[in-house]
Amino acid sequence: MPKNYLVSRHPAAIDWISQQMPVDQVITHLDINLIEVDDAVIGTLPIHVAAQVCERQAKYVHLSLDIPSQWRGKELDTVEFKQCAPRLEEFSISREKTDNESR
Repeated sequence: MPKNYLVSRHPAAIDWISQQMPVDQVITHLDINLIEVDDAVIGTLPIHVAAQVCERQAKYVHLSLDIPSQWRGKELDTVEFKQCAPRLEEFSISREKTDNESR
């Protein structure tokens, strides 16, 4: 049965996402080997990690926020978090091979 993994260490994000969709497990670091076909990984991952999720035929659901510059690097409380227009957006990401890579 597919699982929904939420990757975050931010309480306001965890609370908000958990209200938007079912979450089976909250983790602070993604072990890509946990991910199986049709699982969903929710969070704000580096692009190369999100591509690995998609390569495993799982869904990548990105937490998008419009954060004012003065709040960057600051832990947002629930009120501030909601002021950043949070939304969950599913992306399908693939890595392009370069000429230098073996095929």
